[in-house]
Amino acid sequence: MRRLPVIIAAVAAAALGAAAVVAQIEGGDRGVAAVDSSDDFEVSGVRVDVSGPSAEVARLAGWREAQRTGFTQLARRLGAGERTLPDGALDSIVSSIVVEQEQIGPNRYIARLGLLFDRARTAALLGVSAYVERSPPFVVVPVQWATGVGTAFEQRTVWQEAWARFRTGGSTIDYVRPSGTGPDPLLLNVGETQRPDRGWWRTVLDQYGASDVLMPTARLTRRWPGGPVVGTFEARYGPDHRLLRGFTLRVGSARGIPALLDEAVRRLDSIYQEALRGGDLDPDSGLNPIMPEATPTPIDLTDAFVDLTAPVAIASSITVQFDTPDAGAVTGTEGALRGVPGVTSAATTSLALGGVSLMAVSYAGTPEAFRAAMEARGWQVFGSGTTLRIRRAPPGATPAAPAPPAAPPRGPAG
Repeated sequence: MRRLPVIIAAVAAAALGAAAVVAQIEGGDRGVAAVDSSDDFEVSGVRVDVSGPSAEVARLAGWREAQRTGFTQLARRLGAGERTLPDGALDSIVSSIVVEQEQIGPNRYIARLGLLFDRARTAALLGVSAYVERSPPFVVVPVQWATGVGTAFEQRTVWQEAWARFRTGGSTIDYVRPSGTGPDPLLLNVGETQRPDRGWWRTVLDQYGASDVLMPTARLTRRWPGGPVVGTFEARYGPDHRLLRGFTLRVGSARGIPALLDEAVRRLDSIYQEALRGGDLDPDSGLNPIMPEATPTPIDLTDAFVDLTAPVAIASSITVQFDTPDAGAVTGTEGALRGVPGVTSAATTSLALGGVSLMAVSYAGTPEAFRAAMEARGWQVFGSGTTLRIRRAPPGATPAAPAPPAAPPRGPAG
């Protein structure tokens, strides 16, 4: 009877431990969706000070004035000179008005506004090109360091929120900004940013449709509670965490941190755009392998003949199911299969960490020959035909007898 409290305590501790693991994956305060990823023209910081008979009338008049001022500034910036349009035409090309700061009185409206103009319509009215040359897609992993702890998508941070607020329409960088929900905390965390394995990164980037990765880094330091905040920012990219450039910004108090981070994002975007123009931001060849062009070999056709009795080389496309308890099992199994004689390519096509993943294998031979080659290397192979299930044979185990074909994994059609 005395051991009963100990047993209860152990069960409770195990339950709490399981709950903690689940919370790391499913719960937590995370997930910041990007505010805007359109390619609209943006004009920010337009100040207005308008009076009217009521607050509503003054506010509408302030927005009208901001549209006229913003369009003139945009036309000047695009090299179209001083241009104006009637309010009705401006209403048709302004896609949204962003309130950066406003003060509303009984009959007065003071504000700082931002405006987004539809690119296609505005470019047609100004006689400029609406085409924007964009880079290959880069997935963005904002890394924030504070009190010696690094955070990416494990939980929500002010640095991730700043990148979600950033409007990418005016940038030549094609940013892919994960929201931080679903598998993002597992695939894109601080530990992964320090991992140079190209095979793993290629698998992860394929999930987001990106060619490479950008890792803008922020380190926030407070001089004293309630005092100045100093931010050190670095533009890093690629699996090797390479540094392009860094800078430091300072704000008087914690209330100014959002404005500090917004300015840092704009500067980092300028650094990335400059690196792209200079050729320093080309996607890593290890992540996007380019097959060399085959050099044609001259053939002497003198007395050439065709031997109809010669054997014809057979190439097979085989779908292999394999266990992936962790990321190391993915790269390890891919490497093992690529080392099998006759295998010309092996790449994971469906990733399921903690379950069964699928790999597409090209083999210079028949599926039966591939099966024999795998069993000779100590693998257990189940199934027949072009769909096989493989598993590492335990030490001392005898080769497994042929098993019925492995059932393909169920999933949504298409």
